Amino acid sequence: MSKAIRIHANGGPEVLTYEEVDPGRPGSGQVLVRHTAIGLNFLDTYYRSGLYPAPNGLPLIPGGEAAGVVAEAGEGVDGLKPGDRVAYTTPLGAYAQERVIAADRLVKLPDGVSDEQAAASMLKGLTAEYLLRRTFSVKPGDAILFHAAAGGVGLLAGQWAKHLGATVIGTAGSADKIELAKAHGYDHVINYRDSDFVAAVKEITGGKLCDVVYDSVGKDTFPGSLDCLKPRGLFVGFGQSSGPIAPFNMAILSQKGSLYATRPTLFTYIAKRVDLEAGAAALFEVIANGTVRSVVNQRYALADAARAHADLEGRRTTGATVLIP
Repeated sequence: MSKAIRIHANGGPEVLTYEEVDPGRPGSGQVLVRHTAIGLNFLDTYYRSGLYPAPNGLPLIPGGEAAGVVAEAGEGVDGLKPGDRVAYTTPLGAYAQERVIAADRLVKLPDGVSDEQAAASMLKGLTAEYLLRRTFSVKPGDAILFHAAAGGVGLLAGQWAKHLGATVIGTAGSADKIELAKAHGYDHVINYRDSDFVAAVKEITGGKLCDVVYDSVGKDTFPGSLDCLKPRGLFVGFGQSSGPIAPFNMAILSQKGSLYATRPTLFTYIAKRVDLEAGAAALFEVIANGTVRSVVNQRYALADAARAHADLEGRRTTGATVLIP
């Protein structure tokens, strides 16, 4: 038996219980992974609270990214063997010491990427990859606005977007977070608590506005985010940490400049094995060569997952956080 965090009823951090769970043995096409580090993400709180329903109901082992070592390979698994270092994002079930998972969801870790770096950046880093390279292909000369610049995705995206040649504008809620974002690629960071971010973007860009806005905040930043876009610019809503965006009349997009809007999710972008491998290769390359620094700012024992969730929701964390089994 091994230990895992399980949710038996939706609610606050207190519903995360640390208990014994049998991970089972790998079947055909599966492997047993012994985790060494597990990523913490705001998405985890959505499944815990019930904002996002658990795909297979409760009880649920949350968590969507981790790194570890192959402990056992099932029948028909090619390319992976016991001892291989691996990482993954999706499906749920990462808050555990061990788990059985489909081999085709795993990617091997290169020597230049540590277990903690991988656990902290698979979901967030692959999110940054698809946002910057596929949802909107950022290129030299583009101006982008990225909300929650000091968050896990924001810190990775700031560095990567700067490397791609963009003018990178971010928002954050405190002086410390502003400085952190500036140290991770952002040219300008707006304190959304004491400034009108729309007015600030207009001033920073000389009235030219942005080619794309990446918004994981939701309710509190919409529709202001639309007012930061050039005509025919793209609004990318990929989260809702402040709550969901209320239903709106599509005509607002035409009124504000024939804008485009999309609500992407990582899991669509990595559903095919070839896309997962390509995205992971791009991510590992920029981490290994130092273009993007995947820095873990907080570590908690897996047993302390409830405290980690409370700190995350209380905005007492910055950048990446990992749980250690």
